[in-house]
Amino acid sequence: MNDSTALLTDRYELTMVQAALRSGTAHRRSVFEVFARSLPAGRRYGVVAGVGRVLDALETFTFGTAELGYLTDAGIVDGPTAEWLAGYRFSGEITGYAEGDCYFPESPILTVEGPFAEAVVLETLVLSILNHDCAIASAASRMAYAAGDRPLIEMGSRRTHEGAAVAAARAAHIAGFTTTSNLEAGRRYGVPTAGTSAHAFTLLHDSERHAFQAQLDSLGAATTLLVDTYDVERAVRTAVELAGPGLGAVRIDSGDLGEVARRVRAQLDALGAHGTRVTVTGDLDEYGIAALAAAPVDGYGVGTSVVTGSGAPTASLVYKLVARADGDDPDTALRPVAKRSTGKPSRGGRKSAFRRVDARGIASAEVVTTGTPDPGRRDRLLQVPLVRGGEIVGREPLTAARDRHRAALAELPATATQLSRGEPALPTEIIDAGPRR
Repeated sequence: MNDSTALLTDRYELTMVQAALRSGTAHRRSVFEVFARSLPAGRRYGVVAGVGRVLDALETFTFGTAELGYLTDAGIVDGPTAEWLAGYRFSGEITGYAEGDCYFPESPILTVEGPFAEAVVLETLVLSILNHDCAIASAASRMAYAAGDRPLIEMGSRRTHEGAAVAAARAAHIAGFTTTSNLEAGRRYGVPTAGTSAHAFTLLHDSERHAFQAQLDSLGAATTLLVDTYDVERAVRTAVELAGPGLGAVRIDSGDLGEVARRVRAQLDALGAHGTRVTVTGDLDEYGIAALAAAPVDGYGVGTSVVTGSGAPTASLVYKLVARADGDDPDTALRPVAKRSTGKPSRGGRKSAFRRVDARGIASAEVVTTGTPDPGRRDRLLQVPLVRGGEIVGREPLTAARDRHRAALAELPATATQLSRGEPALPTEIIDAGPRR
């Protein structure tokens, strides 16, 4: 199997490379930035996710025999361009917000600097990863906050593309989900996995009792039994009778989840199963989870909403050229460039960013500057090195991203976690501090 990521791109990237090679501008030092002009309607913050996947994809972004054969046979690139692509290795610098951190409108989430052709060809790959993963993590963060200290399992694999399912599980875990049902996410990224049985398993057996007994025989009393295939009250009674009061959990997947959970909790307690947990699933989103805050629920399973970004399946990030040199000399100063089209303007100049933090440790603004940043004593610089001289330096364990997200969320003002519609939790202050090299 060919693992190259080089063709996970749009044709126009290679069209630009070919034309730039021909015009002699391909090697001009250039700076591209990834940012969002706005957040999805009603969202107070976004969550950075997918940076680790971008670094993995960059490592395999090479044009081998198969890729070059396709491009030349299809007439997509000419001979000189194919020759250039054959030797492609990104040699530039990438900095960006670390995974798990929060972002706001105009935040320079990722900065890619290098020769124009080397940097522009990464646009589609970078955006396809970050737009998806940031959208998932941003929705998952809201769900995790609504859940409080109750665990969440991501179980949306059947509601999205098989590859997206793996990425979604990773992004949701960064933003606070405890486990995933997706085994490839467990194997590839180390996300803890969970899952027991579906209604089909109960329907397979001659009775619910037989189904429960078979699951208990296989997995032990700590398992979770699905109790809403037929009659919930009878199922709970049968479950405790077979497993004893040490039954791990029961799962409810339908009906008025809050009301059913209250009845099931009362029944479990009456049967002496005080330690048996109640897990609910079934078309939950952050609003449904918040509505169950007072219900006797011990955990949630979320599918469709999390893998589709809870109504915002893309973060609407863009990848824009913001500065470039006037010649090929690597020491030539960069000058700002920007598009000025109506409705989609960009701001020229390479940006730096820091989060202004007050004496209480609470952020008050996202400060984006085109010059050298001048943060205060308490302020936090946001960009970290990811790639230096073409070498990846920014890899980190997923646990670091999870820890960072908890800290970043705790730093935001209380309005950030409100589910009602409103403006971003932090204003973005743009400071033009003069040119940078």
